[in-house]
Amino acid sequence: MTGAQATVAALWRYPVSSLAGEAMQSVAVGASGVEGDRRFGLVDARSDEIASPTEQRWERVPLIRARLRGDLEVGVPGGAFIGAPGTESDAAISAFLGFETAIRPYDRSISPGYAGALTASRYAEAPVHLLTTASLARLKALHPAGDPDPRRFRPNILVDMPEVDGSFPETELIGRRLAIGDVQLTIAEPCRRCGFTILAQDGFASDPEILRQLVRNNQRNIGVYCTVDRPGVVRVGDAMRLL
Repeated sequence: MTGAQATVAALWRYPVSSLAGEAMQSVAVGASGVEGDRRFGLVDARSDEIASPTEQRWERVPLIRARLRGDLEVGVPGGAFIGAPGTESDAAISAFLGFETAIRPYDRSISPGYAGALTASRYAEAPVHLLTTASLARLKALHPAGDPDPRRFRPNILVDMPEVDGSFPETELIGRRLAIGDVQLTIAEPCRRCGFTILAQDGFASDPEILRQLVRNNQRNIGVYCTVDRPGVVRVGDAMRLL
């Protein structure tokens, strides 16, 4: 992973946990992760249970779009973006899923005009998720009929690097430090995968074999979680190097 071999291919942030995210050309990375990333949760309005797309009733959640345009906006398939959180956005998502739901911020400062209930964040311990094209190529080699679209795995940073034969390379670098753009990160832990990875999203179908291959060949892992040593900005095209 030298600067000549590894560059940022794509960046994403996911304003609402479990909903589809938005591709970015650059992201600001602070101590708590990518600015605007995973700041809201979708909950069952009756039980306050946060969305878990591995449960059948939540499995269509990744088809719902979320973006930040100053404030949060969400859109169900076939519908326009709607400001959120609020009664109109909650009603649209509830109608799409077939039961009563609500979008709630993790912290009141995230949405100053919001006066309703909060929900609890699940991502504070490892704020930046990094994945390489080499690992996606390894998964494709194991499952040629499958589509290891990076959106299945919800990385913040996708790094383009040459394939390493027989390897998911970033998983082997736990504890190493790296630099991307202005940012320095420590690779803290592998990303253990759940049933979310098999779900259909816009552009690809459900595929249970994706998760089976990760269980068999990489202890259920693909990609890594990173902590932030030096905040800054990461841009598509930035080189990545190990420190």
